[in-house]
Amino acid sequence: MEPTTLEIEFLGTGTSTGVPVLRCKCPVCMSADPRDKRLRTSVIVRYQGARILIDCGPDFRTQMLRASDDNLDAVLLTHIHFDHVAGLDDLRVYCFENPMPLYARADVLDNLHKRIPYCFSSHPYPGVAQFEEHIIEDGKPFLVEGVRVVPIPVMHYKLPILGYRIGPLAYITDAKVIADEVVDSLKGVPLLVINSLRIGEHLSHMCLDETLSVIERIKPDRAYLIHMSDGMGLHAELPRLMPDGVELAYDGLIVKV
Repeated sequence: MEPTTLEIEFLGTGTSTGVPVLRCKCPVCMSADPRDKRLRTSVIVRYQGARILIDCGPDFRTQMLRASDDNLDAVLLTHIHFDHVAGLDDLRVYCFENPMPLYARADVLDNLHKRIPYCFSSHPYPGVAQFEEHIIEDGKPFLVEGVRVVPIPVMHYKLPILGYRIGPLAYITDAKVIADEVVDSLKGVPLLVINSLRIGEHLSHMCLDETLSVIERIKPDRAYLIHMSDGMGLHAELPRLMPDGVELAYDGLIVKV
């Protein structure tokens, strides 16, 4: 990969239940198409020599076993919900020599101290995951392995969470509302990765029409949808609903820009 090329590998593209959903017999959950099998949403971004994991959910171990490259330099968290942080304990194998750099809002880090206190103890049990904590704030750029990252504030119902701008990529998950000024700041981005839960409306996530409306306003060169439920429909049938330049991501997909 050229040093100026950004690569994003989709480790998972599903919502909090994953797809198939337990006990569900709908056509999507019963589908034999591997693109309809969606682990919880997470990606690796590789850019300018840095390998950055965005979110670390309950499927992290399975995702890394099948990833094209399992090396990581840092972790960015979007928010505290279980499907985005439940795999942090499995990062222990990355922490044998040094703590893993972990970037998140202060409220997310505070919550993690309560959920997995043994990872933040001053006298940790041997072998547990340990983290080098970095508090980040809305809109304030920071560096990860020399790579400039800009937090993107969005609302997940009533919960303020973060997306990320990394070079030519804007990555947003779990958003329900994106402020006009945020949309304006992203206009013309080469690659937009953004959530779209299902066809019908939802309280805390954008549905397909809402996501497509945001994409139309941002006008990226390319857009990929993530954090999808079985309510989005069959992968093979959805391209007919998509405008030019908009595609559904799927687990294992690698995109370069």
